Amino acid sequence: MYVYLGIDVGSVSTNLVATGEDGTIKHSIYMRTSGKPIEVVQKGLKLMHLALPPGTKVAGVGTTGSGRHLAGVMTGADVVKNEITTHAIAASNVVPGVQTILEIGGQDSKIIILRNGVVSDFAMNTVCAAGTGSFLDQQASRLNLDIEDFGPQALQSKVPVQIAGRCAVFAESDMIHKQQMGYNIPDILAGLCEALVRNYMNNVGKGKEILAPVVFQGGVAANAGMKWAFEKALEIEVIVPPYFNVMGALGAAMLARESTNRRKTGFRGFQVADSDFCSGGFACDGCPNICEVVEIQEGGRVIARWGDRCGRWSNALANEEKIS
Repeated sequence: MYVYLGIDVGSVSTNLVATGEDGTIKHSIYMRTSGKPIEVVQKGLKLMHLALPPGTKVAGVGTTGSGRHLAGVMTGADVVKNEITTHAIAASNVVPGVQTILEIGGQDSKIIILRNGVVSDFAMNTVCAAGTGSFLDQQASRLNLDIEDFGPQALQSKVPVQIAGRCAVFAESDMIHKQQMGYNIPDILAGLCEALVRNYMNNVGKGKEILAPVVFQGGVAANAGMKWAFEKALEIEVIVPPYFNVMGALGAAMLARESTNRRKTGFRGFQVADSDFCSGGFACDGCPNICEVVEIQEGGRVIARWGDRCGRWSNALANEEKIS
């Protein structure tokens, strides 16, 4: 059996998806990155290898997310793409005709507008954490709630409380104030969901034409309270796909399938899960740009560099590889 592997390395979660030649998902893995992308990618590869039937061959690999270059170097990826492209590809395949994608992850949020199957506009919010998964995790922990109970509790609300949601700090302060005034937890949680959706629409979604079908994906899509708040604000049905939390990895796998078509893949094999990788960096003082160069080593040997605008370091490494 041939499979195509997609790897999405984000700041909060790292996800792997293996799809068959027909595009169906054979196995998916969702893990916390915990600030250790190299170790988590290796752990994910081990788990994926164990989950796939013996004799399965990887015909192509795609990587995405903020750690896509790192994962690409480690695995020998055939395709390295940004999150906008992979999320759009995955959503278009899962929900044909999708015109709007609402995506909220652990540290950022984005909106993707598609028309006739093509991305026509998008926006990202990477400045404020209000409304992202990490903020919701923090608030659930502060209220002594499991994050899985956040959505169901919010749906029990009768009269949502008005919460200031333009800033994570103000939202938390307002929640504490409302608790001290005696409001119940479901009403506070529902009010927070509404506030975060308002914040999303006023920042990420500002000026965007939101048309159905609307797909909600990313880890926060698991929160039924956020889905309810989006539907209330948009007055449109919001679809949460079955694999909402690994859509980036799914899109990367789909792009790998389109790219390689069972030609020779650059995948270095599941044995890279046992390789000795380490990452570092340095500031190049060769010009006023002072580029921060990222350097990846395997077994003490430099295998990749990026971040230099002029290519002084990355090109030098590429030339060394050609000579050797």
